[in-house]
Amino acid sequence: MNNPATTSWHEVRAAFQKIWGYEDFRPPQGEIIHSLLAKKDTLIIMPTGGGKSICFQLPALLQTGLTLVVSPLVALMENQVQELRQRNLSAALLHNELPSSQRRQTLYALEQQKLRLLYLSPETLFSPPVWQRLCQPQLAINGLILDEAHCLVQWGETFRPAYRRIGAVRPALLKSKPVGTKIVLAAFTATADPLAQKIIQGTLQLDQPAVFRLNPYRSNLNLRVQIVWTPRDRKQQLLKFIQQRPQTAGLVYVRSRRDSENLVAWLEEIGYVTASYHAGLGAEERRAIEAKWIEGKMPFVICTSAFGMGINKPDVRWVIHFHAPLLLSEYVQEIGRAGRDGKPAQALTLIGEPTGWLDPGDKQRQRFFEEKVRSQQRQAQQLIKKLPKTGEVNAVARKFPDAAVALSLLHSIGQLNWLDPFHYSIISGAKSQPTTQLQAAKQMNQYLIAKQCRWQFLLNAFGFEKDALNWRCGHCDNCH
Repeated sequence: MNNPATTSWHEVRAAFQKIWGYEDFRPPQGEIIHSLLAKKDTLIIMPTGGGKSICFQLPALLQTGLTLVVSPLVALMENQVQELRQRNLSAALLHNELPSSQRRQTLYALEQQKLRLLYLSPETLFSPPVWQRLCQPQLAINGLILDEAHCLVQWGETFRPAYRRIGAVRPALLKSKPVGTKIVLAAFTATADPLAQKIIQGTLQLDQPAVFRLNPYRSNLNLRVQIVWTPRDRKQQLLKFIQQRPQTAGLVYVRSRRDSENLVAWLEEIGYVTASYHAGLGAEERRAIEAKWIEGKMPFVICTSAFGMGINKPDVRWVIHFHAPLLLSEYVQEIGRAGRDGKPAQALTLIGEPTGWLDPGDKQRQRFFEEKVRSQQRQAQQLIKKLPKTGEVNAVARKFPDAAVALSLLHSIGQLNWLDPFHYSIISGAKSQPTTQLQAAKQMNQYLIAKQCRWQFLLNAFGFEKDALNWRCGHCDNCH
């Protein structure tokens, strides 16, 4: 079963049944697996809970050699690797929070070619100990999978600039491998509108990819947007919603760490058992909160967007956005955590009244976000004048603290090429393009004030115009 060319479809299905115990694939799982085994670049957009990970795990396990899975969050990697190891499959992960002994062990297993799947973040992928080993000619690499690929679009320009360099990985690795080596590239996500799809394909340099798109509609997910008039009213509406749903699992999304801590303090005073979850927590604290929530010891968590990706809890009955997300793709990701078991679930978003006089918070958050994006762009344009026209990213970053973000921004607006994952070249005289994040933020605002069917709006926004024609879901606030 080593060579995909000789792996019959019967063997693929038999392995699937043996490892996961399901009778057969759900469409389009079989077609995606077929595409990856045929070494065809692939872009996959499937709703949350659609069984995406099996689509790249099975081809990886059917071949000798290594498949790299680039993943954004430690929790996401740990959950997937744990599940694979429970099935006695050779998978490992590398991230900054690992104890050094475990890290050494994994690097040794990598050198010895004992791994089928290696999960890592984009930053870890580019760390010298990992990159040097991946470039060894004898190490066979079958594929590079970008899981949660929307993160490249959401975070690649500013928050996680390493994402913008992933497109240079395959050509660089192929230079160190025997002639004729093929490395397949695939991107998986639940949310990518047509612009995001274009960015993912372009940044990753996908070669004539097979594209699989399922629309995001979920008939059991009931969407509602509610206006609140004051900060106190916002809290009261949250409380009322929670009180009406005792003993059910849910998530409350806020914009910042401070918001989550303040809300938890207030709810604990009233007698609720909950916790604040954000990127500033240590790994152990995060795992402890996730475990309590998954086991039902804590009905809900007050969290930032750092929570939920890859955490599999089927019986989440509700998701509240105490503050609306800034991007529509974030919104669809986050509401998608509810109702994975197919039973009815509620998604409520609280927004300030349109003038913002009594509760200016929403408008301030929006302005802060837009100003931050514009200021980062201005800095990038200023830095262009100081940066060497070609250079090495780490050397430049040591000299200019904001260089990594500036380089990724320049790449996103077409003013820079990556020669390999570490060296860049600035393109003189290139016309800059508008930043995608500001366009996406505008779309989110339109959704919140839309009068049409909410699902129809989402289908149009994510490029499913044909499906959206004459669409009425019948179960969102606007349809009611």
